[in-house]
Amino acid sequence: MTRKGELTYAEAIEELEEIVAAIENEDVEVDSLLEKVKRASFLLRYCREKLRHTDEEVKKVLSETAEIDTGDKEKKENGSG
Repeated sequence: MTRKGELTYAEAIEELEEIVAAIENEDVEVDSLLEKVKRASFLLRYCREKLRHTDEEVKKVLSETAEIDTGDKEKKENGSG
């Protein structure tokens, strides 16, 4: 885990894989099945949100980089760079 016990994407995926494997292998007792499914649902939402946020941040950085590149190109074309 990262700072202050925050779940990482890799940890969430690993836990999801463990839950799925346990269910597929019928290693989960009926009494704990609901809790496993709830945890899997939480982990899926967490991973989806983490991916969405990362995608937004990457697009933002790429957009900023493109703006810098465009500005540099314009300076060179105008002879001021």
